[in-house]
Amino acid sequence: MRQAARADEYAEFAAARTGHLYRSACLLTAGDTHLAEDLVQETLGRLYVRWGRVSRVDNPAGYAQTVLTRTFLAHQRRRSSRERAVEAFPDVADGSGGDTPLRLTLMQALGRLPAKDRAVVVLRYWEDRSIEETAGAMNTSSAAVRTRCSRALGRLRELLGEDIGEYARP
Repeated sequence: MRQAARADEYAEFAAARTGHLYRSACLLTAGDTHLAEDLVQETLGRLYVRWGRVSRVDNPAGYAQTVLTRTFLAHQRRRSSRERAVEAFPDVADGSGGDTPLRLTLMQALGRLPAKDRAVVVLRYWEDRSIEETAGAMNTSSAAVRTRCSRALGRLRELLGEDIGEYARP
């Protein structure tokens, strides 16, 4: 494949997947939009460098999600990852989002989970991946994913209560 055609193919893929990657990154970072943008940019950069190989895999979108998850987990291991620009969420502009309190509550609860537990919840329940796919993306065993899933959901139940529906009521 010629270089120009490969670059065009990558640009099309990146344009189509950036929004989804960003939403996943926002969940992984528990609402830290600045870090989410950084993670997406780093993910897209890594994909661009390897696009010749990535474009030939069966599921480039799944590959991109795996790169995003691993980039997030690597960032969490770095010492500087604990730095935060602000402690509070930004003000909501107009309040037209009917589920804003629910989203904020969920983001705060996700933010209280350890990074790996948060990644498991996002991959299993946001990305709707199987246990095996999640284990592959996180480079761990299926048993570890099941354990983390159980632990993370238990912690979320403690933080949110058994009936999360109470947060969705107007």
